[in-house]
Amino acid sequence: MRTPDQPVLRDIVLVGGGHSHVGVLKRFAMNPVPGVRLTLICRDTHTPYSGMLPGYVAGHYSYDDVHIDLSRLAEFAGARFYRDEAIGIDRDQQQVLCRSRPSVPYDLLSINIGSSPRVHDVEGAADYAVPVKPITGFNNRWLSLLSRVESHDGPLTVAVVGAGAGGAELTLAMQFRLQKELRQRGKDPDELHFHLFDASDEILPTHNPKVRAVFERKLSERGIKTHLGSPVQRLSDGIVITDAGDTLQADEVLWVTRASGPEWLDKTGINLDDGLFIRVRDTLQTENDDNIFAVGDIANAINHPREKAGVFAVRQGPPLADNLRRMALGKSPKPFKPQKKWLALISTGDKFAVASRGETEFHGRLVWRWKDWIDRRFMKKFNDLPKMKEDASLPDTSAAQTPEEATQAISAVAMRCGGCGAKVGSTVLSQALGELRPIEREDIIIGLHAPDDAAVLRVPPGKAVVHTVDFFRAFIDDPYVFGRVAANHSLGDVFAMGAEAQSATAVATVPYGIESKVRDVVFQMMSGAVEVLNEAGCALVGGHTGEGKELALGFAVNGLIDPDKVMSKGGLQAGDALILTKPIGTGTLFAAHMRLAARGRWIDSALTSMMHSNKVAAECLQRYGSRACTDVTGFGLLGHLIEMTRPSGVDAELDLSSIPVLPGAEETAAAGILSSLQPANIRLRRGIRDQEKWVNHPRYPLVFDPQTAGGLLASVAADQAEACVRELRSLGYPHTAIIGRVLPQDPEGPIEPIRLRE
Repeated sequence: MRTPDQPVLRDIVLVGGGHSHVGVLKRFAMNPVPGVRLTLICRDTHTPYSGMLPGYVAGHYSYDDVHIDLSRLAEFAGARFYRDEAIGIDRDQQQVLCRSRPSVPYDLLSINIGSSPRVHDVEGAADYAVPVKPITGFNNRWLSLLSRVESHDGPLTVAVVGAGAGGAELTLAMQFRLQKELRQRGKDPDELHFHLFDASDEILPTHNPKVRAVFERKLSERGIKTHLGSPVQRLSDGIVITDAGDTLQADEVLWVTRASGPEWLDKTGINLDDGLFIRVRDTLQTENDDNIFAVGDIANAINHPREKAGVFAVRQGPPLADNLRRMALGKSPKPFKPQKKWLALISTGDKFAVASRGETEFHGRLVWRWKDWIDRRFMKKFNDLPKMKEDASLPDTSAAQTPEEATQAISAVAMRCGGCGAKVGSTVLSQALGELRPIEREDIIIGLHAPDDAAVLRVPPGKAVVHTVDFFRAFIDDPYVFGRVAANHSLGDVFAMGAEAQSATAVATVPYGIESKVRDVVFQMMSGAVEVLNEAGCALVGGHTGEGKELALGFAVNGLIDPDKVMSKGGLQAGDALILTKPIGTGTLFAAHMRLAARGRWIDSALTSMMHSNKVAAECLQRYGSRACTDVTGFGLLGHLIEMTRPSGVDAELDLSSIPVLPGAEETAAAGILSSLQPANIRLRRGIRDQEKWVNHPRYPLVFDPQTAGGLLASVAADQAEACVRELRSLGYPHTAIIGRVLPQDPEGPIEPIRLRE
């Protein structure tokens, strides 16, 4: 993660990854404002470009061709990326309410969340139709429909409700792709039937007659039947019923009709129109709240009403970025007036497109090639990101809006005390931690419920104490997710020993800044950590928080264990199978993330794995008689395996092809992007027999890859291994695999204890 030299003075929160917001991120990346921090909250890591969606459906583009990677773009912009869904706004407290994480405070807020078809307006539509928006949901159903075509026999009927430009374009694209799939499988494409419904008497009603004529001809030539002037009244399972009483049996119904905003907006007190769209002024600010902006489909520009089209969201990006910048610096925003006429390029699925602007129309394959060039050029701006130079400028207080804030900002980086003077203030800390609810345990005599100089714990009879400590810098810009990973990582050693986690003491370093910003970072981070500790039955009993340049967190964890049931590194026995419960690759992936070389979905997969507790896996391994276990962390898979073979007096064999690997890890390692700890781990290659034979294997670099919150590496008797793996997978560890076996030690000694094989 980036560590800004400037203390944070203003927080701009962007809700949604729409076309306007990607433009804001790019502009702030190229020209950041000292003291202003951006946070993007979005449910999806990859945001689609609507202009290329029909081409994707038609098969002309890949998924990555038509999606902007928000994780990479946010990293490039120095913005925090919170992968979550906004479900409300507390305007009094100036906080965004999220579905799965603590609320996010803002000084300025912008909303660019698009819209969704109003399926609740028609009986049965919510249950039996597939809304085209949000596009992520539609994409999953579209991929499912493609797979159904592979195995489907007989006629297949698809109904599309909504004959505007979006509905007609999508219908033609789907038909083109599905007919192609049927031909490739030797099936009759004429068994595929498309029907297009609309309440209007004409298709594409917002475009000129010449454009409509082209699409009427295309739909007719392609055998797509239109049902106009008779709105869909009701849907049941596989049946479309219109106002005129006509019925159609359909295998799939897609909904591309009039859209609306989400219902949660109605509870915010922001002025909305009848469609739950946010009413905005010419400055793009909401009608009744100067600190909230709205753009794209979700916005209704009250003085300049326009059709819901992606072109307007794209055009709103620059003025939105400029006005957010001006507001953050205490200046007045400027009005923006959208154009009255705009160019629409509408495709027909077969690399043919129609250009529409006012009363102008022209069409052909050259128009599609023009559209393709425009779309690819747009996407290149957000996916081909240049390397950014580090900025080491001195503190800038331009964004401070009171003398007190400016004073705090200057003192935040100048003449900072050391020793106990570097501690975070007690008021800030108590406010940040006041809302947290660590669990209470009967064996905690003195803890956070009765703070004292130290915690006092009771050790039950017959139990021994396990004690471990971990501490590391933040590797991602989301303090809540970092807190979850840090706590999970710290608990790993306790679980690997077969112990029960009892208590944890936190040690944190928080970047200096004004009190409100420091308080929120501490709260977000410790909220994530306490959730994980509570889930593990581990009580947070105290800690220490100090100031520093980078966010960091660690825990000293106590555990309780039956001394006769310890799983140790020295318990390997020849003949045992080696089991790994999680995939490897976090080191190379986050090294690539820092270089903007990792796809956002790869980072999503890595974080999901890192936030997955080892507690249940350790309990399962114990049930299957494991006596040797460790968690795979900084020394990498090979380093930790060598740590196990030496005290056990055995050798081991690894099957490279069986080792589970996180998505993208092989690609980033092959590109030579490795963790800074990798060179130290590679020194252990001398422990591999005939290691020169394996240096070009794609998995070879990954056995040295340092892991954060990695899985458990354990041995289980060979006759129990398959059953153990099946149970681990059923318990939520789907990548668990037998990755090798324990061998008798070579008579010549443990010089090269590790053998590799395919």
